[in-house]
Amino acid sequence: MALILYHTIALWLGFALDKLLGDPQWLPHPIVAFGKTISFLEKKLNKNTHRLLKGYAVTILLVFFTCGLFFTLITFAFQISPLAGIATETIFVFYGLAGTTLVREGKAVFRALDKGLEEGRRQVARIVGRDTEALTKNEIQAATLETLAENLSDGVIAPLFWYAIAGIPGMMTYKMVNTLDSMIGYKNDRFIHFGRFAARLDDAANYLPARITALLMAAISGKKRAFKFIRKYGRAHLSPNAGYPEAALAGILNVVFGSAHRYFGQWVPKPLIGENKRDFEKNDLHQTINIIKKTEWIFIILISLIFIVLTYYK
Repeated sequence: MALILYHTIALWLGFALDKLLGDPQWLPHPIVAFGKTISFLEKKLNKNTHRLLKGYAVTILLVFFTCGLFFTLITFAFQISPLAGIATETIFVFYGLAGTTLVREGKAVFRALDKGLEEGRRQVARIVGRDTEALTKNEIQAATLETLAENLSDGVIAPLFWYAIAGIPGMMTYKMVNTLDSMIGYKNDRFIHFGRFAARLDDAANYLPARITALLMAAISGKKRAFKFIRKYGRAHLSPNAGYPEAALAGILNVVFGSAHRYFGQWVPKPLIGENKRDFEKNDLHQTINIIKKTEWIFIILISLIFIVLTYYK
């Protein structure tokens, strides 16, 4: 009973830290360490033969190591004292959430566009995987909003979902899986074999969070069109998950997302999501940020209520 209460306290304290600080560059971040580890192993192993097998091995090794490391760390912290345990959990809830940074990056792209197209291209390259050198203003705005919708799931709802399921070990293991996918989960010549398992694992880890994100967005907006778009366009995406929050946002804003884009110099077709093809505007960003903030709040409240119910019945 007490442990669930400690989880609830750490959840809200970590959430408060994210709102206050975001991801300051001066603060060491475990996700940076994840990225450096993945990069090191990829450079050493992603060559010559058996790349698929090596990719499986690296992904499984890093996932189990991350889960074991954080399970040991949290267990040790709570053995010291409840206060040490709560403090440790709070720090890693803070590290696991990206809501504030997500909003800041979205705003930064639109501000950069006010200065010029090249500024906008450089800024949007920080948050999207597609090639940005030839993007138009409208394409930059679309890419930003698509990314905000997708990363509301990947950067906020999914980490919270796995925290609710398995505490900090679950949350940090998810972040490792998601980092693996973002670095090696591409279908190009370099990663098609080495990153295949990481991409599939990320798809599985995000299956429920992506759909929860979309439904929460639609419910918060109060727009029937958002639910309609989720049903109609949720599967209209190369990713089995990204289409759901994108479809919800397309319904909320009544816009069209998708079309072909270049990734690592290669054209990748993307099905259209939505029906009203129009130019994007600043109000679209404001509406999107409003939905992101409300969705994050509502989901944290829902998790807290679940924790309270579990505490009561135990």
